[in-house]
Amino acid sequence: MIAVDSSVWIDYFNGHTTPQTDRLHAALGEQPIVVGDLVLTEVLQGFRSEARFRRAHRLLAAFPAVSMVGPTLAIRAARNYRALRAAGVTVRKTIDVMIGTYCIETNLPLLYSDRDFDPMVEHLGLKRA
Repeated sequence: MIAVDSSVWIDYFNGHTTPQTDRLHAALGEQPIVVGDLVLTEVLQGFRSEARFRRAHRLLAAFPAVSMVGPTLAIRAARNYRALRAAGVTVRKTIDVMIGTYCIETNLPLLYSDRDFDPMVEHLGLKRA
C-alpha cells in the first residue's frame, strides 16, 4: 500500500509524464493506494472547471480515504517541523510536514515529486514509494 502526494496527482491529472506519474500509472489497479484528506483538498481545489473537478473527485473516491491529521499527529507534525528546522531545513509548506508525518507514523511509503519531502526521507525516516 502507498500514499500518493498531490504533486503526483496534479501532474497525472494534467497529463504531465514524469517518473512519478509513470509509477502511479503502473500502480493503478495493481497496488493498493490511499488518498489522504489533505491530499484530496490540495488536488481538488486546483480545478477551475466544475466538470473536471467532478471527474477527478469520482476517480479519487475509488480509493480508500484516510484522515491524515488529528490532535496526536498535529503535535507530532509540529515536532517534525521543529526537528527539520533544527537540522537547517527550511520547510515551505506545513501541509507537507503533516502528510509526511502521517506516512512516517503509519509506515506508509509516499509517492511524491515535491522536493520538500526529501529532507523528511533524510532526517525523519519517511519512506519513498
